[in-house]
Amino acid sequence: MAKLKKPIKVRLLKEAEEYILNQNERIQKRFFLAFDKTQSGYTGSWFEKLKGSEGIYEFRQRDHQKFYRVFAFWDSEENETLIIATHGFDKKSNKTPPKEIKKAEKIRKRYFNAKNELK
Repeated sequence: MAKLKKPIKVRLLKEAEEYILNQNERIQKRFFLAFDKTQSGYTGSWFEKLKGSEGIYEFRQRDHQKFYRVFAFWDSEENETLIIATHGFDKKSNKTPPKEIKKAEKIRKRYFNAKNELK
């Protein structure tokens, strides 16, 4: 594996953190493992870009009953690359509700607007 130019860090916004901590221990562990693998530079089906979205990705987990999703987007700092996790939700089918994608896009836009105001 090639050495990463900048380290990758997954940051959980409050809503994403609350969502994950409200899941059962098994799903929590699977999400944290996916974050660790992503931070180490590995890619896989656990973290993919959402088609038809504006820069939104999703961390994916599932069990025999439900699909679990945590939305995220990329940001770049001087010394590291960030993956900002916005929020999560459960679903019973593999189709992602457009309102959840819009919510993640709104959070992304707010994040970058606030960041630009600080400059």
